[in-house]
Amino acid sequence: MINSGKLAGRTIFITGASRGIGKSIALKAAKDGANIVVAAKTAEPHPKLPGTIYTAVAEIEEAGGKALPCIVDVRDEGQVKSAVENAVNKFGGIDIVVNNASAISLTGTLATDMKKYDLMNNINARGTFLVSKLCIPYLKRSTNPHIVNISPPLNMKPIWFQNHVAYTMAKYGMSMCVLGMAEEFKEDGIAVNAVWPQTAIYTAAIEMLTGPDSKNHSRKPDIVADAVYALICKDSRSVTGQFLIDEEILRKEGITDFKSYACNPDTTDNLMLDFFLDGNINFPINLNASKEDNTVKQSSEKSSDHDLGSGKIADIFSAINANLSAELVNKTNAVYQFNVKGEEASTWYLNLKSGTGSTGKGEPKDPADAILTMNSEQFFAMFSGKLKPATAFMTGKLKISGNLQKAMKLEKLMVSLKSKL
Repeated sequence: MINSGKLAGRTIFITGASRGIGKSIALKAAKDGANIVVAAKTAEPHPKLPGTIYTAVAEIEEAGGKALPCIVDVRDEGQVKSAVENAVNKFGGIDIVVNNASAISLTGTLATDMKKYDLMNNINARGTFLVSKLCIPYLKRSTNPHIVNISPPLNMKPIWFQNHVAYTMAKYGMSMCVLGMAEEFKEDGIAVNAVWPQTAIYTAAIEMLTGPDSKNHSRKPDIVADAVYALICKDSRSVTGQFLIDEEILRKEGITDFKSYACNPDTTDNLMLDFFLDGNINFPINLNASKEDNTVKQSSEKSSDHDLGSGKIADIFSAINANLSAELVNKTNAVYQFNVKGEEASTWYLNLKSGTGSTGKGEPKDPADAILTMNSEQFFAMFSGKLKPATAFMTGKLKISGNLQKAMKLEKLMVSLKSKL
């Protein structure tokens, strides 16, 4: 999306702006000559995550903007207050707030310790409320004030709560700020909206959750930056209280080709939808293939401890067995246990730690690195290439215990099976 210059001289307070989506939004606005307050915790380089507030400032200034680095933990009222005051002293006011800082832990109730619970709720919900609260007195003085929360539409379907209720509560807290503040400050002309990505966005967080291969199923943060840019360039009185999706915003701006936003342009038909969107729940699954179509001849070179039996799940493991190799074992180095529920309820294993690998019915002899649990129909859809494991996991169709990254390594094996099932 081409810059219009409308943000020249405007002051934008962005939390979590040292990397990822926050930094992309900052760089987009900087091209207009905007003033950017980089409010983030990372002052020293992180051993695993790129970028600090100072490297972000350097990039912003190189892009044409002015920047103020502020060490801010949004959980700390004093730090937020100091950053707001410093921003006003340097730039004369605040016109736009982007609440981007967020924490995530996709754990169920029993697996979520209170430290993680407090971290997510204090950063996501409380931090968004606090930053907005302290900036609003200055936004009231702006000629075109906006608050944008990077948070999802409020979708009350149980599927978005059952597997990670603590995270959902924290993220929805940000969205509830949109719902309430938009109405509360409508007369002041302050637009309060949420923007959420249509697909997974390739950031350090998504890579930590699903591994580096997630790049092939994700878009760049630039698409969210362009969508937020389009939104905050609008008259604040013309749009407020909306839960907007990045792709939908850009389509209304006349953009129809999204290939340039994909991390891998060759995989644009295989993008992973983001959390909280109904498109994930209604993922198209074709389970009408005949028994004959799904049967794969088992190679005598592969090993299985005993007869796999019959049924669609047995067909899957026959196909897996026929595609095992020493190369796959070397790349994966993991043992998997599959707890299949529903019509073909059963337990299976896949050992990719020795030889050319092996499969079988029952629990593995060696401890499983990852245990995957799902309904038999969804299981078949996943292994036949119609449902990506990351999408299945994010939408609650797949439950994983153990090593998440090793579980996601199965994606490559599934791709090899797609034409065989």
